Amino acid sequence: MITRIVKLIVAQDKVGDFMNAYRSANSKISAFSGCKYLELLASKDEPGIIFTYSHWETESDLENYLNSDFFKSTWTNVKPFFAGKPEAWSLHRKDSFI
Repeated sequence: MITRIVKLIVAQDKVGDFMNAYRSANSKISAFSGCKYLELLASKDEPGIIFTYSHWETESDLENYLNSDFFKSTWTNVKPFFAGKPEAWSLHRKDSFI
């Protein structure tokens, strides 16, 4: 299982536009092969700080999504709303710490 966390900084005047774009893409992302969970989180103090939090069955499933035409067109659509550079992390669970 891969957990993907993406931090987005959305311009204050574009938060509504971003949310509308997310609402229209949410069900398609959730239905993508290997996507087991998808959630959008926003800072309670700064509404323009937004995180996507998703679980993917395999790293290949995540890569297939990131390389898909759907992702590329969605990213092109929302990129103008950003006020800062996105940050992303792909994580996997560690059952023991050394």
